[in-house]
Amino acid sequence: MADKQISLPAKLINGGIAGLIGVTCVFPIDLAKTRLQNQQNGSRLYTSMSDCLIKTIRSEGYFGMYRGAAVNLTLVTPEKAIKLAANDFFRHHFSKDGKLTLLKEMMAGCGAGTCQVIVTTPMEMLKIQLQDAGRIALNETLAVINVASAAAQRKLMPETVPAGTVETKSPTAMQLTRELLREKGIAGLYKGLGATLLRDVPFSIIYFPLFANLNNLGKRGVDGPAPFYVSFISGCLAGSTAAVAVNPVDVIKTRLQSLNRGSTEDTYSGVTDCIRKILRNEGPSAFLKGAYCRALVIAPLFGIAQVVYFLGVGEFILSFLPKKDN
Repeated sequence: MADKQISLPAKLINGGIAGLIGVTCVFPIDLAKTRLQNQQNGSRLYTSMSDCLIKTIRSEGYFGMYRGAAVNLTLVTPEKAIKLAANDFFRHHFSKDGKLTLLKEMMAGCGAGTCQVIVTTPMEMLKIQLQDAGRIALNETLAVINVASAAAQRKLMPETVPAGTVETKSPTAMQLTRELLREKGIAGLYKGLGATLLRDVPFSIIYFPLFANLNNLGKRGVDGPAPFYVSFISGCLAGSTAAVAVNPVDVIKTRLQSLNRGSTEDTYSGVTDCIRKILRNEGPSAFLKGAYCRALVIAPLFGIAQVVYFLGVGEFILSFLPKKDN
């Protein structure tokens, strides 16, 4: 992928297909990440990713792990298209004056990360509401259970709540979109825009140069391309590293974009207020909540992208289109 010269239309097709496959494969882990990041010390329902997924299946059924997936599947293709097109544009622009240096690669990644938030912010905004609905509903269920006897509490803890018994009462993505647009206008869909920029721009600045340099270490000779498995490993390592590095901002973004909260949970007016309350009430370690989940989400996404690019899916699809006569 790093060494192949691929046309922009093929890149957009490859990026979209990789995004669709990747989201389908790793979405349950992403749901666990959101719920782990959102839970506060006074309302801890899950102790780990596996604990979160097991309790989600038991209380909401198997498809409970895919709440909000439709939003991602719908918007991931335009998101990848904007990011890839912007990265190509900036790289071409910065290389006009000569060699594309590391600094220019970082600037191109910065530009791509800035452009993608046009789609990323509303996508994440809607996805988070749907992903976290089950946690909030379960929290409310347990709050009611707390007034019962200790024996009743033990009997109805999340581990033993039958599938489908938790009422999520969450609207669909379309209902949520209409409600936000009616009450707050377009700004309602872009709540947390600043935090999304603070996450996606540094991620792109870290990922693109790190991937390029790791990939170069495995090249065959000075000008030879890197083997596929080197690009695959480089993508996974660079993606995981960048994901963990920006996880504190991802926690802040998730908290800011969550519209519904439990009665005992903090609300936040902005980035600085969120940082202050998390530090005061949960300590610095709270900024690492869901970090390993995010790493497990990002690594396969980039690995899958490498497979799609390596197989040349986009080029194969374009080969069926009629060629223009010169």
